[in-house]
Amino acid sequence: MGVFSRPRPDDPEDHPSRKSPIDPVASAVKALRPGRGKPAPEPPDEQAAAPEPEPRSPLVDNAVYCEGDRIEPGSLEQTYELVRDRRGMGWIGLYRPDEAAIEEIAAEFLLHGLAVEDALEAHQRPKLERYGDTLFVVLRPARYVDPTEVVDIGELHVFIGPDFVVTVRHSETPDLRRVRRRMEEAPGLLALGPEAVLYAILDQVIDDYDPVLRGVADDLDEIEAQMFSGDVAVSRRIYELGREVIEFERAVDPLLDMFDALRSGFEKYRVDLELQRLLRDAEDHAKRVSERIDAFKLLLNNMLTVNAAVVGQRQNEEMRRLTETSLNQNDEIKKISSWAAILFAPTLVGTVYGMNFDHMPELHWVFGYPFALALMFGVSVVLFVVFKWRRWI
Repeated sequence: MGVFSRPRPDDPEDHPSRKSPIDPVASAVKALRPGRGKPAPEPPDEQAAAPEPEPRSPLVDNAVYCEGDRIEPGSLEQTYELVRDRRGMGWIGLYRPDEAAIEEIAAEFLLHGLAVEDALEAHQRPKLERYGDTLFVVLRPARYVDPTEVVDIGELHVFIGPDFVVTVRHSETPDLRRVRRRMEEAPGLLALGPEAVLYAILDQVIDDYDPVLRGVADDLDEIEAQMFSGDVAVSRRIYELGREVIEFERAVDPLLDMFDALRSGFEKYRVDLELQRLLRDAEDHAKRVSERIDAFKLLLNNMLTVNAAVVGQRQNEEMRRLTETSLNQNDEIKKISSWAAILFAPTLVGTVYGMNFDHMPELHWVFGYPFALALMFGVSVVLFVVFKWRRWI
């Protein structure tokens, strides 16, 4: 099944999205809508998302494009009228809308209830789904926070219809102002319709992956130097960076399936040839990003292996030093013990013969003193020879 919308009919009243619901769920959603609200206030900058004391409007940009020229409507009501009357393309940008903010848009463009629910709840995986003539695309933009080495994954939801684009951001990235400015500076590309806007958003999301790749590559260089410096914290750093790379991979890999689905609809929906080339170029870029991520994962796994080997070698060297120290200590203990034994022998003889009891053998012997000295000397020499032979001294 193709994924691009069919060409708009000449008569806006004959457009299928104006005649009947896409399915029973969408019909129920439209029936429950309370009606259009009051005109929205003047939209702030597309990327402005800082919290303010007063309630923040989720509508950050609203415009209608006719043949590539921008028209500023005063409200969403006027946007709908311009889209119908002048057969233009409405592009509405929302930032973290609540249910009340999106229900009017969902009723006007007959957005499928399941897609609207996903857009409100967020935390969706990257995907591309078709509901009748409307595409629902979930993208996961990313930015790299270098001080903490964290890949911050955002979320962007895009509704693409025959004559409208609705973007729902749940993060600060991507900068959709740049996408609008780029498209408005190329009216010929913008005149190709919502499909061209989808290409521009995809291209911007993929371009924003490049700083993430550079940040991860720089940290890998630092880890490589740190790994051989003996820093014990490098193992934790490798593991944590590997976890961030895996999260990044989960945001990028589904893009390849999205491009496959888009490409399958080129012929069926008569997609402009130049737009086909642009989408193929964006797909090539996505493939390069995916290949770099695979290389990072392989390098991180190798780093873990090498680091384990380095740690093991360092532990072996430490054990060898401890063993050598222990052996040296044992040698010293042997020397001390040997000399203590050698000196203990004459001390023992001298102590025995120095007790001076009246009835002590050899006490009045003429050769008693020389015998005691000879005995002390002889025992010491024998012990010295024995210890020397055993290499204790």
